[in-house]
Parts: sequence; C-alpha cells; structure tokens
Amino acid sequence: MSARREEILEAALEVLADRGFKGTSIDAVAERAGLTRQGVLHYFPSKKRLLLEVLNLRNQVNRENLADRRLGEDWAGDFAETVAFEQHHPSFARVHSVVLAEAVTGQEPARGYVRERCRTLQDHLTEHIVQRYGDRVPSGLEARTAATALFAFIEGIHQLWLVDQDGDERYPEVVREVLSVLLGDAQVSTVKG
Repeated sequence: MSARREEILEAALEVLADRGFKGTSIDAVAERAGLTRQGVLHYFPSKKRLLLEVLNLRNQVNRENLADRRLGEDWAGDFAETVAFEQHHPSFARVHSVVLAEAVTGQEPARGYVRERCRTLQDHLTEHIVQRYGDRVPSGLEARTAATALFAFIEGIHQLWLVDQDGDERYPEVVREVLSVLLGDAQVSTVKG
C-alpha cells in the first residue's frame, strides 16, 4: 500500500469514527489528510469505497495482530486478545460502532455491510464450532446458538467499553472467562496488553 493511500485511510478512520458515514465528507477526509478533494478521489473514487477500505483495514490490522497466535487452540484467549487490541486502538472500535448504529437505522452502505458481516461471521463461527465440538459445545448449547451468543457477546463488550472507556479494564479477562464457560474450555493463557 502506498504511503499516501495509507495516510488517507488513517484520516478517513478518524473522521468516520467521529462523524459516521453520513456525517463524513470527502472534503473533511482531504483536510485531515492534508490533501485536496481530488487527491482523495484519485485513490478512492467514492465515499462508499473509502468506508469499505477503512473497514477492510480494521479487519486486516486485527488479523495481523493475531498472526503470532496459534489461532483456534485457545478460542477464549483469541477473542480476549482481539478485545484488548481494540481497547488500545479505539478508533477502530469507534468506527465499527458508528457503522453498526447507522446499520440499525437503515442507512446504506452500513446496513448492507453489517448485515452481510453478521451473517458471514456467524456462519464462519458455526462452522468452526461444529468442526471442533460437533453439533453441541461442551456447555450443551447447539453450535449455531453458541456462535450467535459468542458473536453477540463480543459486540456487546465493544459497546460497553466504548460507552465507559474509564470503566472496567478487565473486559479482555471477562471475555476469556465467559467464553471458557460458553465453550466448555478451561484453558487459560495471557492476553497481551
């Protein structure tokens, strides 16, 4: 990725986190990046494309953060690490939350993106749970129910933390403990801070 493109994405991340998709303009992103409107449009031909690239960047950075982990060996730890990482990078969590709120009110492109992401992630989680545990996790929940509960729990933790960032700093540990019970895994490992 070119340095200029990266600068634009970082500026867009901040503006989108502050204003949401509807309140963000290409001009505001250009100003934050120190460019002209045409300079931004050269790299990102529309505001929608810019939003999708920011959301893809969030996903990529999260994956890179987990690259050193042996994913799947300690699911509770994997999810706890993801929550800890986002606590140290609040703009990623805020832009996700703003897009989620816009999806709830029916605004596009947020609604389509979030709906597809929710379905895809729940299907992906269900598939991994079935591969690991079969049709039911050790706690007794059916695989699809466990996947939905896990997904909803992580989304809720993000919202709680964003509302009260000075509150409970134990959210990564809370994630680890709850998922250990939900999935029936008693494995404990350390969350990077």
